[in-house]
Parts: sequence; C-alpha cells; structure tokens
Amino acid sequence: MKVVDLFLLAINNLKRRKFRTVLTVLGVVIGTSSIVVMVSLGLGMSESLLQSFKNSGSLTKINISNYGGMADNTGKKAAVQLTDDSLKQLETIPHVTGVSPSLEVPITAKFGAYEANYSIRGVSQAYFSQMKLKEGTTPPAGDSELTLVYGNTVGSSFHKVKNWQDSYVANPMKDTIFYIFPEKQVSNPNGVSKDQPETANNKPQKKYILKTAGIMEGTAEDYSEESMYAYADIDTLKAFLKKIYKKDLVPDPKTGKNGKPLRYYVYDEAYVFVDDMKNVSEVQKTITDMGYSAYSNLEWLKQSQDSINMVQMVLGGIGAVSLLVAAIGIMNTMMMSIFERTKEIGVMKVLGCDMGDIRNMFLTESALIGFFGGLIGIALSYGISAIINSLTGGGGSDVLSDFTNGGEGQLSLIPAWLALFAIGFAMLVGMLSGYFPSVRAMKLSPLAAIRNE
Repeated sequence: MKVVDLFLLAINNLKRRKFRTVLTVLGVVIGTSSIVVMVSLGLGMSESLLQSFKNSGSLTKINISNYGGMADNTGKKAAVQLTDDSLKQLETIPHVTGVSPSLEVPITAKFGAYEANYSIRGVSQAYFSQMKLKEGTTPPAGDSELTLVYGNTVGSSFHKVKNWQDSYVANPMKDTIFYIFPEKQVSNPNGVSKDQPETANNKPQKKYILKTAGIMEGTAEDYSEESMYAYADIDTLKAFLKKIYKKDLVPDPKTGKNGKPLRYYVYDEAYVFVDDMKNVSEVQKTITDMGYSAYSNLEWLKQSQDSINMVQMVLGGIGAVSLLVAAIGIMNTMMMSIFERTKEIGVMKVLGCDMGDIRNMFLTESALIGFFGGLIGIALSYGISAIINSLTGGGGSDVLSDFTNGGEGQLSLIPAWLALFAIGFAMLVGMLSGYFPSVRAMKLSPLAAIRNE
C-alpha cells in the first residue's frame, strides 16, 4: 500500500469517529501546550538572565583582588599585592584584552541642603571601553581636569542632612555638586586607620567642583555592582589626589612592615577583560594560580542557570504528566477502533492485504492524532506565551517583571526548535501509543474476525 493511500485511509477512518477523535486530539493539545509553556518559562528566564549580563558587558570581565594569597613555606597565606607592575603581568595572559586597576576614594557630595556619600573609582580606558552610557562621553586619557562618569543610581542617593528622610534625585549633568575628600589617614600593619596628627584639626574642609562627563546607562531603579559609583580616569585621579595628599598619594595609604606609608600604589581590586566568554574560566584559573582571588559573573550565571534548569525540569515534568494521560487516551482510542473494525480487518486479511499495511494503517492514525494535537498545542502555547509576556512586559505584574530585567526581556520564550520538537514528540508519543493496538490488529485471526458481530 502506498504512503498516500495509507494517509488518505487514516484520514477517512478518523473522520468516521469525529467526536472521539476530537477528544483524543484535545488530550494531546493539553499535554503538548503544558510541556511547551513550562519549558518556555525556563528558557525565557535563562535568556533574560544571559541578556542582562551581556548588556552590562560583564560576562567577559573578571574581578580580582589580593585577598586570596598563596601559602608560603610556613603554611600562612602571603599577601599578593596588586601593583602597577603586577597588572602588567596580567596583561600578558593569553586572551586578555585589557586590565584596569581600581583606585577607590570615598567622598561626601553636597548639593544645597542635600548630601550623599559614595566613592569615586579611578579606572583605566580599558574599563571605560566596556561602559555603556545613557548620555555624555567617557573621560579622555591624560586629561588635565578631573571629570566623572556617574553610575545610574548615584543621583538618587542625596538626602537632607537634618533628617536623612527627604531625598533628592540629582542630575549631575545639570546640578553643581560640591565634593569633600576625606582627611589624610594611615593604615597601620593591622589594617586599622587613624587620622594623622597634622590633619586632625578643626579647619573647614575644602570643597571641590568636578565636571561631569556622562551618566551610565540605566534608570535610578536599576541597581548593579557598578551603579553606585562615580568613575574617573585613573591617571587623572592620581594627579588630582597627589595635589591633596602629597607624598601619601591617597587618603588611606597602605603601609609597609616598618609602619610607614608606601610610596607606590597598591590596589585592593582590579579588572581583567577577556576576548570571549568561553575563555573566561581558563583566564580566571590562571589568575587564581598566580595567587589572587578572582571571580566573574560567569560563575553566578552558571549557578543561576543550573537553578533555572532544575525548575525547568520540574515544570516540564508536570507538563509531561498531561501528555502521558493523552498517550493513554490515544491507546484507548486505537483499541476501541480495533474492536469496532474487527470484521473490516478480517476482510482485509482474507483479500490478501499485507500484515505490515494493517499495522501501518493504525500507526498512521495514531501519528496523525499526535500531529494535529501537537500542531494545535503549539498554536495554543504561542497564545499563552504572548499573554504571559504582555503581563510582564506591559507592567501588568511587578512580581513577574522581576524575572525579565524590568520588563525588557521575555518570561516565556518559544524558539522554533522547541515548536518543531514538540510536534515531532507528539507524533512519536502517538505512534508509540498506537503500536500495541496495531500489533494486536495484525495478529487477529481472519476467520475469527469475519465471524465477529
């Protein structure tokens, strides 16, 4: 029997029992749509999380510090300092495209009756090249005047000094903000800071006005590890601080074993930029082997994706139960069809119909039930997905929008491969459900089938 004949015969047989066929297809529709929607939620959350990191350019950035340290011959961890020389060594690591130290200075910012406390971070041009701005530009290298790029949440940190309750959202591009830098301090070998006697006086603190170069991309509600800082070119910041703190370089200089301030820069943190996300783990291991403490957002992404995959498996399992019930329904439909068409099967055998054709006829019917159920189920899934995304993207639910970068992503994502896989899987489930009934039909005795009433 030709494939076309099998197909047309299966269609006609399904039409003869329309109501039963519709109910069976409906079971497959519910099962397919349940699995697809459940899986799409996991895919949507995973893609939204990945896009969030990609937008910030942080998946190829490694944060390093000297808090780790390698054990010396006494078993104690020796400090590995982050200096300008050690940063040059990091630049030689394969796949590293840039290295930036982080020189952090806490400041007090004043605007009228309002005040805010945050830090200025001195970074290199390699760091600025990864930064996305909402407006303005990044400070040029070697600029003679200290200019700042503000994190997107810095402006919302101003409060009245009297009660710290009334707040003000400053616009650094327009507002004139005065800066007060901290008094000179010295950290002793135990890490405790104390005011230098010559600076511990009651003189009025000097205020500085610094120009604004730009503001980072994002809203005042988009908090991140970078959003609460103001950024400056590190060489320009060093020159500016040297005018204030003279030989001590910074307000809280590190000290040597003799207790005297070091005359070179020692950074608490630095950033390494890698050419591709797939090379981050290799570069991070190399940095760790050098004695530094290193971490990247790729680690957090993998952990988050593992958690999302676990949730996705649970949700997919719940949907699979519906498809299992649908498979039982297909098997039941095929068995009832065999009982009702026993004489017809007997006549086909007497007329010399091939046993394989009889089996294939029932397998084709069950496959078509799976196909139509899967096709309609996918269409229903796209509709449900659109509703979910309209609720999260259109501000209908603040709780759901937390999973989608504030509504920019999609909580439910159905790629083409998932739709095709769902239809194919539904057909496979239909054929597996119809296999045993088809084998039963093939084994029926012709004479007994003809005598059946």
